Amino acid sequence: MAKVEFGWSMPAGNGNIDRDAYLRAIAKGLEIIPGSFDSAWLSDHLQFGTDDVLECWTELTYLAAKHPQLKFGHIVLCQLFRNPALLAKMAATFQYMSRGRLILGMGAGWNEEECLAYNIYFPPADVRLEELEEALVIINALWRQDDVTFIGNHHQVQHAYCRPRPDPIPPLMVAGFQPKTLQLTARYADWWNIMGADLDLAKKHIANCERACAEVGRNPATLRRTLHATCLCAPKESIVHELTANSTIATEHEFIGTPKQVIDQIRPFIDIGIDYFILHCEGFPNLITLETLANDVIPYLSH
Repeated sequence: MAKVEFGWSMPAGNGNIDRDAYLRAIAKGLEIIPGSFDSAWLSDHLQFGTDDVLECWTELTYLAAKHPQLKFGHIVLCQLFRNPALLAKMAATFQYMSRGRLILGMGAGWNEEECLAYNIYFPPADVRLEELEEALVIINALWRQDDVTFIGNHHQVQHAYCRPRPDPIPPLMVAGFQPKTLQLTARYADWWNIMGADLDLAKKHIANCERACAEVGRNPATLRRTLHATCLCAPKESIVHELTANSTIATEHEFIGTPKQVIDQIRPFIDIGIDYFILHCEGFPNLITLETLANDVIPYLSH
């Protein structure tokens, strides 16, 4: 089993705080996590109603340049937003400039609201999954081959080159647990991501993923298992209760508690083979969860 590692899932919008407060909190968080967290992540959305939402590629590129000690990734990119060949080129350029610190997460896309608002075609779920498969084929080919031609039902490239090729090739992570998504994961992904701290559901998803791997003749041990979940953690139970009372966090299927309690909640997920945890730390711009995880949780779980 790989070393257990952790990533910080950063807020992709500034919520109800001003720009300076948002930027200060992001900068401080990225100064806290090196040495404990391995990476930092952003989700890929264009809008949620009237909320402030930042474009993830632009923000992530800026932050990666300022923090060369960390890896960076998307949790996850919506395949509807970008031409897959262009996306392969963007990722290769990021990998070149960052000296190999990108993790490329991909998903089929689900938020119809933002597609309608931005005039992006939002097809039915089965079509979105077909598009995702073609995108994964094109990205993998362009990262490894020259003179790539692929004619699909939704995407195509003709005599395409992606030079310089990414070196090393970034891990390609697919998120999801539906049968078709698991088939794509088994065929094309290096990493696999599921959401939520529900142990029984995670066990079910893992069994289904292992079945999908067997169907394509893949050893499931070659697929890294990652979990994206919300966490609220503080040194004392009284602080945990105070933070929970002032939060909209659900009390089920998230990691909530003191360091010992959160360690005890995460360990069963490690026992079933999950070795990368991407944690959204509740309470931003308050960074107490991030600091507590870095100081009092991760050192006890990452060995």
